[in-house]
Amino acid sequence: KVAIETGIHDTVGIDLVGMCVNDLLAQGAEPLMFLDYYATGKLDVDAAAAVVAGIAEGCRQANCALVGGETAEMPGMYAEGDYDMAGFCVGAVDRDKVLPRLDRQKPGDILVGLGSSGPHSNGYSLVRRIVERSGLAWDAAAPFEDGKTLAQALLAPTRIYVKTVLPHLKAGRIEGLAHITGGGLIENPPRAIADGLVARFDWNAWVPPPVFGWLQEVGGVSDLELRRTFNCGVGLMLIVDPHELPEVLEGLVRDGEDAFVVGELAKA
Repeated sequence: KVAIETGIHDTVGIDLVGMCVNDLLAQGAEPLMFLDYYATGKLDVDAAAAVVAGIAEGCRQANCALVGGETAEMPGMYAEGDYDMAGFCVGAVDRDKVLPRLDRQKPGDILVGLGSSGPHSNGYSLVRRIVERSGLAWDAAAPFEDGKTLAQALLAPTRIYVKTVLPHLKAGRIEGLAHITGGGLIENPPRAIADGLVARFDWNAWVPPPVFGWLQEVGGVSDLELRRTFNCGVGLMLIVDPHELPEVLEGLVRDGEDAFVVGELAKA
């Protein structure tokens, strides 16, 4: 909706791919091919072209093939200028490397966060309410990021972690992986964690991007609501055996990833 209101259409296609391929990583899988669906009431060729260009860029970042798609023009189904998108990605993983590896997890395993670019693709109903409450226009200067408008900063595309994380998945160094989407750091990690264990976060271990502090302050959002709604600067969470930690962290940082320890597994 923000993209439609602001006319910035070139990042949401990357978001679409990112949401699919990062979910595949949570299964331990390598993305192979992607298909998209784009629906609108009346086709705006320029907007659609920008969206598809973003999808193509996302596929390049994920090293997967864009093998097809569907564009549906349905007059009367959508408000003027509105469009809807969906994506579908196929991946592959060796059976013995499917995640999560619940039988290998234990108290003391390390939680590694990979930095996000901002809210990614979740929490935008709340974001829009907060922006409205702030009284700022979408084209106003972003209070939390120099050189960008509010819309440009909030539409920063979802980080795609395939190229940096995949080598560690293939080497068997990851015991579990959570893609931090809707539900934030409260609801997503348990999906990757064995029964009887919980994620114990050190909330002071990393500094979230300034956008989250701005959203919290202007929106009057509690710490719990912030952590339940947004990724808070952690786009992916990896579960790593302490013995594997140095190699995983060094490899991720060497490949340009912002990787940091955010906590550990503990008994429930």
